[in-house]
Amino acid sequence: MSESSPGLRRATDRQILLPRSAKAGPLALPPVPALAELEAVETTAGEFAAAAATPRHATISCIIPCYNEQETIGDVLRSILAQTRLPNIIHVIINNTDDDTPEIARGFEGRHTRTVKGEEFVTTVHVHDMGVNPDKKVGALNYGYFLSRGYDYILGVDGDTTLARDCVERLELEMTDDPRIGGLSAIYSIDKSRYKGLMARFLIAGQRAQFGAFNMDNLLRGRNMAVLGGQCSLFSMRALEQVMVRHHQQAPWVRDSEVEDSKLSLQIKDAGYSTKISASARAYVGPMTNLRALHGQQVKWNFGAIDLFWPGQRGDNKGQPLHPNLRLRWYENIAMVFNIGSRLGFILLLVASLSIDAFVFNPIWLIPPAVAALLNLRLALAMKDKSASDLLYAALAFPAELYMWIRMGHFVSAWTQFLAQTDKDNWAAQANAEKGKGSAYVMPLVVLLAIIGASIYAWSQQSISVQSAILSLGWPILYIFTIAQTVFMLKKLFRRHRGFAV
Repeated sequence: MSESSPGLRRATDRQILLPRSAKAGPLALPPVPALAELEAVETTAGEFAAAAATPRHATISCIIPCYNEQETIGDVLRSILAQTRLPNIIHVIINNTDDDTPEIARGFEGRHTRTVKGEEFVTTVHVHDMGVNPDKKVGALNYGYFLSRGYDYILGVDGDTTLARDCVERLELEMTDDPRIGGLSAIYSIDKSRYKGLMARFLIAGQRAQFGAFNMDNLLRGRNMAVLGGQCSLFSMRALEQVMVRHHQQAPWVRDSEVEDSKLSLQIKDAGYSTKISASARAYVGPMTNLRALHGQQVKWNFGAIDLFWPGQRGDNKGQPLHPNLRLRWYENIAMVFNIGSRLGFILLLVASLSIDAFVFNPIWLIPPAVAALLNLRLALAMKDKSASDLLYAALAFPAELYMWIRMGHFVSAWTQFLAQTDKDNWAAQANAEKGKGSAYVMPLVVLLAIIGASIYAWSQQSISVQSAILSLGWPILYIFTIAQTVFMLKKLFRRHRGFAV
């Protein structure tokens, strides 16, 4: 079947797309005359049938937005050029960069060929340096969209994300198999291969567990993906065009959101398409290897998610608290409130009880951390590329508990910034943090110590009768909180993973 040269098409065009993979089964299609009759019916119903009735191979344009990616862009391009299904074209779009990313990327410019199982794939790498771009990554993505007009799919890959060698092939297989899918995310994990040092290894293990839990939750919810992450996602051009029409946008990605990928995911869903996570395509993301950079990234993510489901707080984003894509976000936020309440409450009640010799140890308090450790260990065993560090992180319990405290700090920082309506550029804050600038990451610890200090002082001013009353009320409340958390953990511990691996 011959490839057609890409040209501009309308979002209402009808076209049956085939993947370029030997793994694809035959399509149950009516004969060509029947297809022509179907298109005639669509035309009389007011829809355009501009495409030919004969099925053809899908075309993919890959766009790679880059900001100071000199350490990783070479590996990213090598992983894409080693795919079992090459994209038809690759655009490296560099913005606001002051390192050697352009020079390294230009080493890959030009035509590339690759033969896989007797079939030849051809692609061309183009490098575009936008210079200073006020819209940053969003501007680069939209620039890539306009360069990709006429292709069927856009593959978005971050400048620090490497792909498993069959990632593109698997994404295309799933997208062409179900045209209702508007966007499909790869299963992404953290690249742990090049990083050493105790702190880096600890943070990488924590991020791998965090990503693994998020991916598993999405896989077990009908593979409905809450966020089509910019790390590696395949988008239907028709879906993007319909988003633009529906929301009166000049381009698919908008700049008035901290999480442009989450915002677009909601819009694709609103346009009548599904947003899914792949069952098997994999990508590996560059990690945050110090607390400062991790704080910048996670606060931006948390703040952007809050902004999406809180009505009328930012720009022209009206908020969609009941949107189906945000159910997992609500669950994450509610669960984090329980985590903060139970942990902080336990510390304060424990210190208070010890101060008046009223604490009596009960082995029942060992049940929640034991269940949490088993849950973390089961998730680690479900990782496709699990290592000894992943298993130790889960089994030892303490590393996972320490990382949870770090995440709680990110959560509180994001909500504090949001409720204070602080006009802060979290994109710039993350970029500065990755360069080693800023000290915002220590503020959660300062706030925690201040709360504990103030609580101890207030406690010392109370009479023994008031202290006893506080303890008699506080411990039962904490029991209820902890029981509820343990029940939810047990539910997740015993749910079937249905063969999925993260």
